[in-house]
Amino acid sequence: MALDFAAGCAGGAAGVLVGHPFDTVKVRLQVQNVDKPLYRGTFHCFQSIVRQESIMGLYKGIGSPMMGLTFINAIVFGVQGNAMRKLGRDTPLNQFLAGASAGVIQCVICCPMELAKTRMQLQGTGEKKSKRKMYKNSLDCLVRIYKREGIRGINRGMVTTLIREAPGFGIYFLAYDTLTRSLGCEPEDPYMIPKLLFAGGMSGIASWLSTYPVDVIKSRLQADGVGGVYKYSGIMDCVRQSLKKEGWRVFTRGLTSTLLRAFPVNATTFATVTLVLMYMRDGEACGAQDCESPSVPLQPQAQPTSM
Repeated sequence: MALDFAAGCAGGAAGVLVGHPFDTVKVRLQVQNVDKPLYRGTFHCFQSIVRQESIMGLYKGIGSPMMGLTFINAIVFGVQGNAMRKLGRDTPLNQFLAGASAGVIQCVICCPMELAKTRMQLQGTGEKKSKRKMYKNSLDCLVRIYKREGIRGINRGMVTTLIREAPGFGIYFLAYDTLTRSLGCEPEDPYMIPKLLFAGGMSGIASWLSTYPVDVIKSRLQADGVGGVYKYSGIMDCVRQSLKKEGWRVFTRGLTSTLLRAFPVNATTFATVTLVLMYMRDGEACGAQDCESPSVPLQPQAQPTSM
């Protein structure tokens, strides 16, 4: 299980570096005022942030996911691997259940982390140098929210996070397992890495497509209250107001940047995790057998030490 955690850490860090700019664009598009929109679409949002806030504007709030997602991925891949061992048989249903259980458990860290990330991403919108920063960094953001609103405040959006993460991670791991088996990813395959990247990227897209409307509501609830003004009394009120004011298209707001982000982030994450697990097990096998023909499975879920 320690290998699962270590590989998850490596994959998480790689994924954050690749995908954070897309996430910043996604959040800005999801929560912008529809009556006075700052951005016309994904490309315009990217362009505006870089022009008005410099390239570093795209990396606002990266501290929270870099710390949090690295640890979260360690939990996700560790829990998923352990769940597969407990479930015993490697079946599509068990892949989904193991992924869903990992998604539920990591919500404890994911929800506060995404709250801080969202607030930091919205801070100084349109300003190259913020004249007045409400939060110094992600930790300061959470501390201030806790002082003002308590535990309930730093867990704002927890229910929507749970609704998103359980099925999302179930589909995530199920899709990856199905694709790697279909593509025939084996250690001796010269095209193994491109196949892993493709499987990981498509798994991320499948996961986001299945839960994206919930993510829009989560972002709006977590952004609510910035500046001391609250618009929504709860999940259903947010859904009702959003639909009434913007129609069903509100649930696709920011989807383009999310999917553009999903492929490279999850391709990087899954390929990194799989390769780290493969080489770490290869090293263990060499140590145990004096490096005589070690057998390193690429489909770790089917083995006693699964991903």
